[in-house]
Amino acid sequence: MLKEFMQEYASALASQDWDKVSPLIHEKACVQFSEGTYIGKSQVKTAFERAFSLIEDEDYAISNIHWVEQSDSVAVCMFEFAWSGKINNKPAKGGGRGTSVLKNENGVWQLLVEHLGPNAT
Repeated sequence: MLKEFMQEYASALASQDWDKVSPLIHEKACVQFSEGTYIGKSQVKTAFERAFSLIEDEDYAISNIHWVEQSDSVAVCMFEFAWSGKINNKPAKGGGRGTSVLKNENGVWQLLVEHLGPNAT
């Protein structure tokens, strides 16, 4: 179930459609990207939609998922991510490492916390 959630999450992000991402995000979500921290689903929406508008034709993938902890209500994983697309009509790409905390409420998994950053050197 958790593997499927992460696949659905990556696919939703690649769609660049908040309506596909939104059901996967907890109301109390907190995400941290290189440019800032966003607390609460409305701030998270703003951050994701900013990225969607900046990167055209984005491909997004998550790989090498390592589950740190799993229970019936909470799961924590680390993963690698990569993206490619166009910014200002020029090819662009990036990636790094991520950590996610997922929460299961009433049988529905959602992203509670995500931290994305560059690969460690």
